[in-house]
Amino acid sequence: MSYNFQEIDKKWQKFWAENQTFKTEDHSSRPKYYVLDMFPYPSGAGLHVGHPLGYIASDIYARFKRNNGFNVLHPMGYDAFGLPAEQYAIQTGTHPAVTTEENLKRYREQLDKIGFSFDWSREVKTCDPAYYKWTQWAFTQMFEHYYDVAMDKAQPISNLIESFEKNGTNSVKAWSSQELSFSKDEWKAFSEDRREEILQNYRIAYLDEVPVNWCPALGTVLANDEVKDGLSERGGHPVEQKVMKQWCLRVSAYAQRLLDRLETLDWSESMKEVQRNWIGRSVGAQMNFLVSGKDFGFDIFTTRPDTIYGVTFMVLAPESDYVFQVTTKEQKAAVENYLEDCKKKSQRERMMDTKTMTGVFTGGFCVHPFTGKEIPIWVGDYVLGGYGTGAIMAVPAHDSRDHAFAKNFDLPIIPVIEGEGTANVQDESYDAKNGICINSDIINGLTVKEAIAKMNDEVEKRGLGSKKINYRLRDAIFSRQRYWGEPFPVYYKEGKPQMLELSKLPLELPEVDAYLPTEEGEPPLGRAKNWQTKEGHPYELSTMPGFAGSSAYFLRYMDPHNEDQLVSIEANSYWKNVDLYVGGPEHATGHLIYSRFWNKFLYDLGVICEDEPFKKMVNQGMIQGRSNFVYRLKNDQKKFVSLGLKDNYETQEIHVDVNIVSNDILDIEAFKSWRPEFKDVEFVLEKEGDLEVYKCGWAIEKMSKSKYNVVNPDIIAEKYGSDTLRLYEMFLGPLEQSKPWNTNGIEGVYRFLVKLWNLFHEGDSLQLSDESAKPEELKVLHTCLKKVSEDMENFAFNTSVSAFMIAVNELSKLKCNKAEVLGPLVIALSPFAPHTAEELWSLLGNSDSVSKAPWPQTEEKYLIESTFTYPISFNGKMRFLLDLPIDLGKEEIEKAVLENEDSQKWLEGKTIKKIIIVPKKIVNIVVG
Repeated sequence: MSYNFQEIDKKWQKFWAENQTFKTEDHSSRPKYYVLDMFPYPSGAGLHVGHPLGYIASDIYARFKRNNGFNVLHPMGYDAFGLPAEQYAIQTGTHPAVTTEENLKRYREQLDKIGFSFDWSREVKTCDPAYYKWTQWAFTQMFEHYYDVAMDKAQPISNLIESFEKNGTNSVKAWSSQELSFSKDEWKAFSEDRREEILQNYRIAYLDEVPVNWCPALGTVLANDEVKDGLSERGGHPVEQKVMKQWCLRVSAYAQRLLDRLETLDWSESMKEVQRNWIGRSVGAQMNFLVSGKDFGFDIFTTRPDTIYGVTFMVLAPESDYVFQVTTKEQKAAVENYLEDCKKKSQRERMMDTKTMTGVFTGGFCVHPFTGKEIPIWVGDYVLGGYGTGAIMAVPAHDSRDHAFAKNFDLPIIPVIEGEGTANVQDESYDAKNGICINSDIINGLTVKEAIAKMNDEVEKRGLGSKKINYRLRDAIFSRQRYWGEPFPVYYKEGKPQMLELSKLPLELPEVDAYLPTEEGEPPLGRAKNWQTKEGHPYELSTMPGFAGSSAYFLRYMDPHNEDQLVSIEANSYWKNVDLYVGGPEHATGHLIYSRFWNKFLYDLGVICEDEPFKKMVNQGMIQGRSNFVYRLKNDQKKFVSLGLKDNYETQEIHVDVNIVSNDILDIEAFKSWRPEFKDVEFVLEKEGDLEVYKCGWAIEKMSKSKYNVVNPDIIAEKYGSDTLRLYEMFLGPLEQSKPWNTNGIEGVYRFLVKLWNLFHEGDSLQLSDESAKPEELKVLHTCLKKVSEDMENFAFNTSVSAFMIAVNELSKLKCNKAEVLGPLVIALSPFAPHTAEELWSLLGNSDSVSKAPWPQTEEKYLIESTFTYPISFNGKMRFLLDLPIDLGKEEIEKAVLENEDSQKWLEGKTIKKIIIVPKKIVNIVVG
C-alpha cells in the first residue's frame, strides 16, 4: 500500500473536526497548560510558508503536552480590524467587513490544511461586536480610574474626587500629566468644565493635545511603526507631525511595575532588554533654568548633574510650548520654517537618526543656575517632547548627540570629566561614566559618582529642583481617524466626554456612505447618520487603534462565550495566564508593553488573578525566500539563456515565480503561460546529464510578492503532504533563527515519511509483528525517544527531526516491523507529523486519536552499551571494525582480534612486532 498522503490528510482533518478532538475542557483534574500564538492579521494574500513557522512550533509543543497528560488550551482567532481592509474599501467601495470575512475564510482553510490542533470553538475575532464590547468596557473602566502612587495600583476616580473635596491636592499621590495644587475650597469653586479638565490630568484613559504622526492622504494618525522615512508604510504617503486632541492611555503609570516584573518571566534576555530599554528608567535631577529677560524658566531632567559646568547650550524639542515663548522677533521666521520641516519626521526616525543634526537658534538665552552665564537656546529635532521635559542641557564634550550638534553649529565644547578621551573632545565626545571632575568649580577633584551625589544635594539645597526618576515609556495615543476599528464607548454632553454604561455596549460601527474623512476633515464616522445617543449627544468620531483588540484577547479565549463578563473568575482562576506564548520578536515593544499594561490594570480591578499575562515566550525567526532568476538577452527581448551560459551574453536578470521552478530547473511551458509577454519566447538551454534544461539562478531574499519568491503552503501540502510541510519547516534550522526556504530540500523529508510508512508495509500489505523486539531495535527506539523528549523542552525541533530520520534509517536496516517499537515511535512523531501518525496509530489497532496516547517514556536500560566497536588498525591504518563485549580485558581482546578472519589477510606472511590495545578505544597491530 503506497503512502497516499492526500487521502490521509483529508481523512484525519475530517476526523478531528467531527470528533472535536482538540476541544478543551474548562475544568479538569489534569494540570492545565495554555499555549498561545500571536494574533494573526488575515491579509488578502493569505499565508505563505513563512507564516506557519511559529504556529507549527506551538502546535508541536501543545500536542506534546497533551500526550504528557495536560489539559491543553490552544486557541486561534484573528486581529481583524486594520488599515489594509479600510484602504481596500476606500478604493473599491466594498465594506471592510466583507473583505475581512473573505480573508478569514481563506486563512481558516489554509490553517486547517496544515493540521493544527486548535480549539476552534473558542475562536475570537476583534471585529465581532460580542468581542469588542469588552474592549469598550475596559476603556470605560480606564476612564473611571486613576493610578494611586501610594497604593501602587489603579483606584476609582470617585476616590480621587472625594480626596479633592476633603483636602484638595494636599494628601493626593496620583500619577498625572502635570503636578497641580489647589485647596478643597478651590475645588468646590471650580466650574464643572474645570473639574473635568483637572480629572483628565489623572484618568488612566484621558483626552489630551499631543503631537501625532498625521497622514493627510490616509486621513488618520499612524503609530510610529507604521511610518518609515517620513512616509506611511502602507501607500508611501507623506506623514507630518501635528498636534491634535486624542484619547490616550496612561501606560507610563505602570512603568516601574512593567520593569520589575520582567525579572519573573521566562523570556529571553534579549527580549527583556528590549523592554527595559523601551521603558527606559533613569534616575537623576530635575532643575529649572531661568530664561534671560523673562519672568519664567523651564525644567530639564538630567541623569548627570555632575556635568552641569560643561553645559554650553540648551535645546528645546520642536513641539515644546516654550519654543515661541523664548524665540526673538529676529529669529521667528527661521524657527517657523524649521518647525515646518520637523513635521516630516516621525518621533521614531528622530530617535534613530544619530548622524544628521538639524536645528535653529531661537535668539533667546538661559541663565546657568551655577555660573550665572548666559547660554543660547536652540531648537533641535533630536530632542523629543515626550521624554523628560522636552528640553535638555547640552554637554557636547560628554554626549555624542550633543557633540554632533555642537560641531554642526560651531558651538563651544568644554570638557568637565578627565580621562582617556578628554584630550580629543574637540573631535569626538568622551562619554565618560567614570573619571575625575575638572573645570567644575565646587566639584573639581571629585569622582563622577561623588559629584552626582553632591550636585543632587546642591540642586535641592539651592531650590533649583529635586531628585527624580524618569521613564522613556510614553503614554499610548489611542485614537485613530479611521472607520474600520472599535468605536469608542464615548459620547459628548456639553463638550464633556461621558462613558456608555455596560448595558448599552457594544456600541457597533454604523454604516457610512464612504470610508473617507468628511469634507470638513472629520473622521469617516462623521458621515454616519444619527451617530448620537437617543438624547442627541454626539458619539466620538475616532476609533480605537489596532492594539486595542489584541491587548486582552488571550483572556477572552478562556471564556469566549460569556455574555456578562470579559472572563469569569472561575475560568480565569483555572487558566490563570499563558504558559507559552510564541510569536515574532517584532512585537517586543508595542504589543507586549500594551498587553502587559492592560493585564495589570484588569488585575488591579480584581477582574483577573495574575498580573503578568505571558509566563514563557519563544520567538521564532523568519523564513526567508529563495528567489529564482531567468536571464533575458539585452539585445533580444524574446530570448532567455540558461544560468551556465549567461556569461557568454549580455543579459538582464529577472525574478521568476519560484512555483514554476523545481530544483532550479525552469518549467518552460509554465513560464510561457505565466505572463502574456513570455508566450512566444525562446530558450538557450544547457546540458544536465542526458537532458537539455533551463537552469535558473537563485538568491536568498525576504519573501515578497514583488520578488515572486512567495511559496504557498497549499502547493507544498498538495504536492508532498501537510506533514512534509510541517517537518520541513522545523528541519530548516533552529526555531529562533532566520533561515532560507529552499524547496529543493523538501524531497528528503518526504522520502523519510515514505520510509517510515514502509516499515509498516511489505508491498501492498500491512506487515506488523507482535514479536518481542530485539535489544538493538529497542536501543534505536529509546535513543530516539531520549533525544526527542529532551529537544521538546528546549524547542530544538530541528534536531528532533534529524533524530527521527536516523531512527527510521536504522530500523529499516534492521527490517524492524515490531509493534513494540513502532507504536512508541509513532506517538513521539505525532506532534510533528500528526496526519501520518494518526493513520499509522490506527493501523496498529487503536481506535482513539494518537493525541490521547501517553507519551512514551525513555528506558535507560536499553541505552546501556553491551558491546564496543573497535577500529582494528595495522601499522596505524584502520582496516576493519570489530564488535566485542564491552567488559573484555586486554588479553581477551587480543585473542579475539587475532582469531578474527579479517585479521588473517593483514597478518599473512608478516611478523607481529607489537600489539597496542586501549580498551574501549583502539587496537593497533604493528607488523613487519
